[in-house]
Amino acid sequence: MQRQKLVVNGERLKQELEAFADYGKTINNGVTRLSLSKEDRLVRDYFCECCEQLGMTVKIDDMGCIYATLPGVEDKPPIVMGSHLDTVKKGGRFDGVLGVVAGLELVRTLVENNIKPKVPIMIVNFTNEEGARFEPSMMASGVLSGKFDKQTMLKKQDVEGTTFEQALAASGYEGDITNRLTEAAAFLELHIEQGPVLESENLSIGVVECVLGMVCYEIEITGESDHAGTTPMKMRKDALFATNTIIQKAREKLSAIDEELVFTMGRMNVLPNIHTVIPNQVIFTIEARHKDMNVIAEVEEIIKNLSSLAAAEGCAMKATKQWGRDTVWFNERVCGVIEKATQNLTYSYKRMVSGAGHDAQFIASYVPTAMIFVPSLNGKSHCEEEFTEWKQCEQGVNVLLEAVMQLLE
Repeated sequence: MQRQKLVVNGERLKQELEAFADYGKTINNGVTRLSLSKEDRLVRDYFCECCEQLGMTVKIDDMGCIYATLPGVEDKPPIVMGSHLDTVKKGGRFDGVLGVVAGLELVRTLVENNIKPKVPIMIVNFTNEEGARFEPSMMASGVLSGKFDKQTMLKKQDVEGTTFEQALAASGYEGDITNRLTEAAAFLELHIEQGPVLESENLSIGVVECVLGMVCYEIEITGESDHAGTTPMKMRKDALFATNTIIQKAREKLSAIDEELVFTMGRMNVLPNIHTVIPNQVIFTIEARHKDMNVIAEVEEIIKNLSSLAAAEGCAMKATKQWGRDTVWFNERVCGVIEKATQNLTYSYKRMVSGAGHDAQFIASYVPTAMIFVPSLNGKSHCEEEFTEWKQCEQGVNVLLEAVMQLLE
């Protein structure tokens, strides 16, 4: 028997996204909803209320993650979807929350069509994905997956000195460790792209195959400070001039590796930072991302070999690896289900990668996982200008629904 073809209610989805955006709304139509803040607590209350109205059971784990479950015919591991409700300061209305509200709209569609799923359907809100109040990002999913130590995370402080542990206790959302997500049939995270690719190629859906591997180095260039007006150019050991040479050469060499490699010199400190003094020290970062870890290894080799350029300027260079991560490949079967769902709905799409980190990359270590992207207007995210067309949001949730229905068969 051919199953019923379902689509979500786009107008209802829009209204719900706008309702969630009211919690922490900024004057420029963005959102500031830092993890475990008053605004976050209120939106959590609203989310739980919505879920309970749909007949879902709501549980909280020891990291404050919320799990809302619609019972299935069979008591088996659930199909899970979701993302996060926290934002960065002056962030947007779609990052994270779209994946949570998508789950609500999906369940509403099932309930109004009197469909009881074969296995339970779960919506999850992961705590402190952004890391905007308590570093690092993806904190709760990192603890759930064993990537982060819980006791270390509990001691993390915000700028006011409040620890995560204190904020969690004050929020009323400190639950039990036994409620953690430990197994699932699949985890699907719908998210805005946060980049310009889908829009530039006029595509509706991204079937995300992986989260890129990356590496970050801190480069320290040391020279000598002297008077800016009395020291001849040929006698200088100018750390900033050396840095300029190094950055130019690094850009040239890294650009030649692979067109899909992205790299950034994102932070720079120049000392003593006085216009009449030759700089004696520059500290800056080089970060690079690519799906092939062999390419990342090549990046590291190039970075390590830049020191001769500093020496030529009479300076010394020290390269310190700050951190790195391997590429996280998503489950091919779940990716295939999402791709087939997109094809069934005749939406334009491409298989693509994620340069940004997501909870899905940690959950993928123990649950079959994949992601769905929808376009971001002008590639904007983590800012008040962040926007995804309502129709594109609706299409993304329809893909999620169709994928879930396939997984239920």
